[in-house]
Amino acid sequence: MIEIFQQIVNGVAIGGVYVLIALGLTTVFGILGIAHFAHGSVSMFGGYLTYFLVSSQGVPLFGAIAIAVITGFALGVVIEFLAYRPVRNANHINAFIVALGLTMMVEGINLQFFGAEQVVIPTSASRVFNIGGVTIPELRLYVILSAAILVAAMAIFVERTKAGQAIRALAENRDAAILMGVNVNSIPLIVFGISTALGVTAGVMVGSLFAIAPGIGEGLVVKGFAVLILGGLGSFPGAIIGGVVLGITESLAAGFISSAYKDVIAFVVMIAVLLVRPQGLMGKTS
Repeated sequence: MIEIFQQIVNGVAIGGVYVLIALGLTTVFGILGIAHFAHGSVSMFGGYLTYFLVSSQGVPLFGAIAIAVITGFALGVVIEFLAYRPVRNANHINAFIVALGLTMMVEGINLQFFGAEQVVIPTSASRVFNIGGVTIPELRLYVILSAAILVAAMAIFVERTKAGQAIRALAENRDAAILMGVNVNSIPLIVFGISTALGVTAGVMVGSLFAIAPGIGEGLVVKGFAVLILGGLGSFPGAIIGGVVLGITESLAAGFISSAYKDVIAFVVMIAVLLVRPQGLMGKTS
């Protein structure tokens, strides 16, 4: 039983990463209908940047994270303005091609500036807590708490602020939102900025918990879209629940079956859920 709880704790930690990735993706998809495949590569850019600032420039970890998140927000704004805005009213295949091109471009930038070596973001979190026989490394605890705080902050932003209400209005009914005076040019900039900032934070978590290397961002964005489908496209609660479910499923599969099959088993669970609820766990029926 203790081993089960141990794997659940581990799963919640990686699930927190998936939640942040999925929240960014579902925000962009819900507002603009764009499958932002470059999200994983941009997230890894944030992890690489944090590693560079800490290891090469001597910047304290939290300062480096703050710089990376601010840079990520600005990068998201630039991506929306230069890459996606010109194809906003074009056929969806255009945005799809732009997303693939961005993925290759950002991966190339990461490779050119940060190299092909696998790197781990150094931290001072080395303590291990033991609660009822379940060991919780300090770093995993920080990841879980950080993800929970960011999810709560995102919920407050969407529910309580004017910008958040405008985002919700655009997601529900674009035409009605325009008639109510929502600025359809500024809101997508905010959406992409927040989405990328969340992704960068997830990239930092991956770099601290595991490692960063070329290609990891592509796998991360695949997991993010899996969470979107599992939780329900465009659903904020679905992204949260789906991310945690996927993380725990992977951890249990790795702990009790084999780490080689954890991805397969996680996707089998996702397919099983969709067979019962095609709209996802929290998606609305059409």
